Amino acid sequence: MRRSPLPLLASVPGLVGRRFPTIPKNRWPPRLPNKNIVSSATIEVSGDVTPPLPDYCPKLPFRFDTGFALFAKRTPRPFPPPFLSPPSGSFSDPLSTHHQSRDKRVYIDGELIRGWTNGDDAVYASDHFICANDGVGAWSSRPRGHAGLWSRLILHFWVAAIEEDIVKARSPGHPYHPDPVRYLQTAYERTIEATSGPNDCLGTTTASGAQLFYKSDANNPSAPATPLLYVTNIGDSQIMVVRAKNKELVYKSKEQWHWFDCPRQLGTNSPDTPMQNAVVDTVELAEGDIVLAMSDGVIDNLWEHEIVANVSKSVERWEAGEGGTASGDRKNGANGGMTFVAEELVNAAKEIATDPFAESPFMEHAIEEGLASEGGKLDDISVVAALCRRTDSGS
Repeated sequence: MRRSPLPLLASVPGLVGRRFPTIPKNRWPPRLPNKNIVSSATIEVSGDVTPPLPDYCPKLPFRFDTGFALFAKRTPRPFPPPFLSPPSGSFSDPLSTHHQSRDKRVYIDGELIRGWTNGDDAVYASDHFICANDGVGAWSSRPRGHAGLWSRLILHFWVAAIEEDIVKARSPGHPYHPDPVRYLQTAYERTIEATSGPNDCLGTTTASGAQLFYKSDANNPSAPATPLLYVTNIGDSQIMVVRAKNKELVYKSKEQWHWFDCPRQLGTNSPDTPMQNAVVDTVELAEGDIVLAMSDGVIDNLWEHEIVANVSKSVERWEAGEGGTASGDRKNGANGGMTFVAEELVNAAKEIATDPFAESPFMEHAIEEGLASEGGKLDDISVVAALCRRTDSGS
């Protein structure tokens, strides 16, 4: 997939000895089935992955409608013990796959693990936060290398840090305000602890997340609030905001590199940390804007204008009645349209990725670096699409 910024050592004493809050040893799920396109609709009923936990967020004036789609270039390396519980060998176990002894959902400290794994990628989607992390696949050829585990653990602890801060008691006059870098730093430290010592697992991952909040006019309390997006990024996964009705790109995060095909990344041997290297942007949104969290499997195969055109066209088709059954009105891609948007974008990226003669952004960048390259870049492709909506007064 991509290269790590430093040599992939068999052991990393400098990281093993670090002290962070103790994380219990827990079970981890089997790998995601390597299907051509896996959407949020199919995942919810597959029984092979874990659904996200409900938001602990207090009622906010805006929320996301979300959907996602995934394509894995290959079956990922199985997660090691203790993150994956070995199957029972007892003949007394029931044969039914619905029995709790065959439950493939996973827990850490009694909690369901957040998100989904897609090859070495990991994604998350909820009412107020989405993210796409991309594990560096070169670790799969190393002993104890598990990039998919790193991308999933960073995601899980990232969401946990947000939830813990939101529910924290505060004195009057000191309302909650997002602290994106601290959240990712906490996730980074907890992941190091969880993968150190007896659970020694090596890996690195990029990280890209978007938290939906709002801003109000302090000088005019009666003025309506407006949606505000906090984008946090390390590496070359990307957050993009598309205003589909105008076929307009509102925002995209900037990729961070050490050198070509070697992005900034969190984990084993990497000098990068959230406190030192994370970039945070705040983006003013409008209702109806679509926020995308994407791994580089998308942006290495589709140019920016192609992504905007694809998303805008998918919304038009959804509003016209295509793309499946809606759970309500279809305006702006609401009530199921984000899954359709994500699926169409993954399909478009996959078409280029599997074409050895296609022109692609990755090929163009490689040639600029003096490297021979042709066609798309076969990679894990992950897309989370989120529509910004005003929260219903009754919800």
